Amino acid sequence: MDGFDDEEIARALALSVREAYKPSKTSDRKPEPKEIIEIPSSDEEDNNEDVQLQSDVQRAIEASKAQSASSSRTYSPQDSISPTIPPPAISAPSMLARPSNAFPFDRAQLERERLERQKRLRPDLVEAQSKPQLDNEDEETDENVNMNGRSAKSTRPTTEKAPRATTSGTQSREPTDTYFWNGELRQTANKYVEPSKDTRPVFRLTDILAPRDEISFAIISAYCVDFPWMYSFFNPSTPVIIVAQDSQGNETMKEVLPNWIKTTPFLRGGRGCMHMKFMLLFYKTGRLRVVVSTANLLPIDWRDIENSVWVQDVPLRSSPIPHDSKANDFPATWTRILRSLNVAPALITMVKNGHTDLPISRLEDLRRKWDFSKVKIHLVPSLAGKHEGWPKVIQSGHVALMKAIRDIGARTPKGRELVLECQGSSIGTYSTQWMNEFYCSARGDSAEEWLDQPKSRRTKLPYPPIKILFPSDKTVKESALGEQGGGTMFCRRSQWEGAKFPRNLFHDSRSKRGGVLMHSKMIIATFRDTGPSNKGKAPQSDSETEPESDDEVVEVDAQGREEGKVIGWAYVGSHNFTPSAWGTLSGSGFNPILNNTNFELGIVFPLRSAEELERVACWERPPRKYVLGKDEPWMQSESAYFAEE
Repeated sequence: MDGFDDEEIARALALSVREAYKPSKTSDRKPEPKEIIEIPSSDEEDNNEDVQLQSDVQRAIEASKAQSASSSRTYSPQDSISPTIPPPAISAPSMLARPSNAFPFDRAQLERERLERQKRLRPDLVEAQSKPQLDNEDEETDENVNMNGRSAKSTRPTTEKAPRATTSGTQSREPTDTYFWNGELRQTANKYVEPSKDTRPVFRLTDILAPRDEISFAIISAYCVDFPWMYSFFNPSTPVIIVAQDSQGNETMKEVLPNWIKTTPFLRGGRGCMHMKFMLLFYKTGRLRVVVSTANLLPIDWRDIENSVWVQDVPLRSSPIPHDSKANDFPATWTRILRSLNVAPALITMVKNGHTDLPISRLEDLRRKWDFSKVKIHLVPSLAGKHEGWPKVIQSGHVALMKAIRDIGARTPKGRELVLECQGSSIGTYSTQWMNEFYCSARGDSAEEWLDQPKSRRTKLPYPPIKILFPSDKTVKESALGEQGGGTMFCRRSQWEGAKFPRNLFHDSRSKRGGVLMHSKMIIATFRDTGPSNKGKAPQSDSETEPESDDEVVEVDAQGREEGKVIGWAYVGSHNFTPSAWGTLSGSGFNPILNNTNFELGIVFPLRSAEELERVACWERPPRKYVLGKDEPWMQSESAYFAEE
């Protein structure tokens, strides 16, 4: 997070945890207790880890034994994330700690309460569940975003029978459920949205992890993790590798819970963070579910603040294909990402610990065993470290974004101007040089020409047409959670009042679903005609009143076949719009150098219509431009609520 050090964020986290469920001080607020929403720093999580580890493991072991001894008692983790019930209390100072009576849970009682709530709120679902087959959800028709890049009215979600072949060659019976063979992008369910504006399908964590007893193995990752809470979503016998971060930036591996291994990647000098948020869920039927999201693995991220999630199911191949060391496709990119995150040693340790029947024995099996032919989105990772030379530079950060934009046929056409709307939760330290450097990649233009320009010229360019979306102070205070909900948003006074800070590029970030704050990281890019008056001039900042373009380019696939019209592209993932997330270029066009501070991951796909664009964007468009002198960004450090605490 540019502009914030670990100690500042750690203090904010400690405050957030202490205030969980403290009644609101404002008389006109909802009477129910409220939880400060705060992204914890890796520093706090890991400093407290050694103290809490033994007690957490002991509780997990007791929970596992209790479940084994009570086969007739059932528990649905949905209770932990249902938007209609309060979250479990989190004791300070660690997100890992739980009240002694809260873990393990009274599963039978929770299940009875869940069914009663469901009967009260969704009698149609209860009636459907009493039938031999689930059919009501299958018949719900909505115009969703098809992640093949096309938009069409179709029956969603698609329900199909899962493939029967398994990695062991035997057959496993998996209940008919909701699968996403073509990929699906949705927002997360949220407790505070306005019902009249919450009209589209959403993802709950239980939707994604269903059916939990059919998961044979999982690799998951997040910047912040509530381990006991996440443990409750899996069968205790399921092996899980979880990627997180070491407080000192060291490459480590620990057994943190029964059948769970935590692995952390190396960070130079302990700077930056492992910010990727993803899941690879391997099912007993052979199906693989791939998830890329903006959400941490915390209750608040799946209940109180808004996030975005992409999910795609991938079938098992009829037989493995040979390993190709030169491959650079979707699964090959995953293999490279997992290796950089120190997953390979954790996989070996899992096998040594007795899990000899894992669906993969080495990272290369991901590409060999599963058929990714229906995956049309492109992965864009940032891999922390120094990358030198084009073969390495093009695989990370905003240069990897440039390549992905070219691969999907969304390079900005000649004579057109690219307009970017960048939504995030953390503000960076911006310069005209970095903004234009990023803009060059966002256009799909090679960084070679950019690096060959004299540095003196690069530092004096005007800011490009980029809209930075960040909630204003007023928006946060008027949100459903008020100031307590602003703990995930980071901007400081010294940034905002910097002499060359691009204040005129700021636009208010307001969710389409009402008074909720967004943790989604998203970029919407559109093409427009520069017009005769702009010909030959450097691109300038625009306002929300300027019309969006309907200019289109033709996308072609690898065989040169026309696939459709493209009006722009969209990015969704963990990257905030900051140099730490996307990287900075140096060197020359002959020998470029890219420095990435963070590990980040997202997806890119083309946009083919204004309708599709509006379905993808999670904020009110056009975004309202800040009125300088009147509007200021939310600054947590200046909040009366946070200052008092």
